[in-house]
Amino acid sequence: MLGAEAVAFLRATTEGTRVVVRHQLDDGQATDALGWFVRSDETHCAIATRRGLEIVAYTAVIAAKAVPPPPPPRARRGTTSQ
Repeated sequence: MLGAEAVAFLRATTEGTRVVVRHQLDDGQATDALGWFVRSDETHCAIATRRGLEIVAYTAVIAAKAVPPPPPPRARRGTTSQ
């Protein structure tokens, strides 16, 4: 979803949905916030990411969508028991 459709999606999303939100930074570059949707108000939404809580202004949203849960952790390679 792009632009206004992405913002409408975020406003309707419920807490606990895993989402990715592409948004524009102050310097003009774009970045993604990948994580769990926490809450929203009239102008912003909050996404719980691995780096912490990211607050995204709706005016900066480029695209957004729901994404599946992360895959389970992989087993470590090359470990030996002694």
